[in-house]
Amino acid sequence: MRNLDGQLITVLGGGGFIGRYVVQKLLARGARVRIAEREPRKAVFLKPLGGLGQTQFVAADVRDAASVARAIQGSDAVINLVGSFDDMQAVHAAGAGHIASAAANAGVATLLHVSAIGADREAASAYGRSKGDGEAAVRAAFPAATILRPSIVFGREDKFINRFAAMIRMAPVIPVIAPGAKFQPVFVGDVADAVVAALDAAPGSIFELGGPQVLTMAALQRWIAEATGRSPLFVDVPDAVAGALASGFGWAPGAPITKDQWLMLQRDNVVAAGAAGVADLGIVPASLASVADGWLVQYRRNGRFAELAAR
Repeated sequence: MRNLDGQLITVLGGGGFIGRYVVQKLLARGARVRIAEREPRKAVFLKPLGGLGQTQFVAADVRDAASVARAIQGSDAVINLVGSFDDMQAVHAAGAGHIASAAANAGVATLLHVSAIGADREAASAYGRSKGDGEAAVRAAFPAATILRPSIVFGREDKFINRFAAMIRMAPVIPVIAPGAKFQPVFVGDVADAVVAALDAAPGSIFELGGPQVLTMAALQRWIAEATGRSPLFVDVPDAVAGALASGFGWAPGAPITKDQWLMLQRDNVVAAGAAGVADLGIVPASLASVADGWLVQYRRNGRFAELAAR
């Protein structure tokens, strides 16, 4: 394991959901961390996690090659965590290319690119294609880059488990879209550990990150309901109906789904057979049940006092 003391590591997207965990791990290892964001003020909450002078903040938009080049100048390593469901081709593909080219031109030793399971230039969904194009752009400019592809990432601040928990809290009937779609949810803390561990990976490595459980969409939503003490009626939506109703505006109150999201759900989001994964990075992944109670409690009736209220 490399010594990160004093190393300058630039994290693009360091103030985001995964980024805040990655930054915390890097700071704990003694690295100097430069957090690059479109709006750096939104990431200043991370400053107390480091020592004096250990954190830096810089404005950078991955769609602007010049701002990216300024952000990574002088870095020992660069980590790209930037992702979006808006302007995906510009962010995931062109943006990733800007980062890789700038890293190569600046003589950066290590580039780590976080993509996603399902990244494929021939994917049906625009999201999958943009991620696939991004990987290709990174490989073209920086062949030795390490690529990580996580499944659905869960944690206190996620927008996946929390969305379903909020729906289940509010609605007595829950329509389940693509009930048979499979996921392998991975804890954000484990993803952050994987990112830091992958800094030592062999050049050009690819890792697919998944948790210890593979769950269908239907099973996942029923698990969330049980974990939050809720018992709504779940209704599986036939694929033909869901596909026809999916639109850019969402098709049901509280359960928006776009056509592209529907296309993403047609492909299982699980670690491919034979792919290198978290175990190869020395990580034992946490299950949903082992960590989710700490924040899902907010969706229970009476919150932390649910058991007392039931007596």
